[in-house]
Amino acid sequence: MSDRDNAFAEYFAARSSAMRATAFLLCGDWHRAEDLTQNAFTKLYLRWNRVQRHESLDPYLRKVLISSFIDEGRWGWWKRERPHDTRIERAADPEPTEDRVTLMRALAQVPPRQRAVLVLRYWLDLSVEETAAALGCTAGTVKSQAARGLETLRTLVVHPVTAD
Repeated sequence: MSDRDNAFAEYFAARSSAMRATAFLLCGDWHRAEDLTQNAFTKLYLRWNRVQRHESLDPYLRKVLISSFIDEGRWGWWKRERPHDTRIERAADPEPTEDRVTLMRALAQVPPRQRAVLVLRYWLDLSVEETAAALGCTAGTVKSQAARGLETLRTLVVHPVTAD
């Protein structure tokens, strides 16, 4: 393996679980989260030599992940990847608590852009400016989307919508 591949493999090993968790918070599905994460790391790998400062890898990767998530809703069903018959074996994810299940169900109903802001601001603990940079918008947009997203989330947790 080249030095480039070794450096990328080390970065992937160190950050893939955290990025997958972020993707799960965005989409609410572990399989889609895996696809989003793989897509983001593939795009990073293709641009690996162009990344001048390796301290900017996490923000870049988050931006790619979030853009992929938001854009996925615009693709339509015919452009999504199809699963194969072979399963990937890995350790089972821990069973979520009832509060976490309630929160995840409510978060899944928040509009994608607001959900992305909530995940970046309150789960990843990014600043308003870092969130704005990740989403390619202004700090004011982050603040308004966070306020709307929190209000939507509060409403959904207090008055959950049940599926028929």
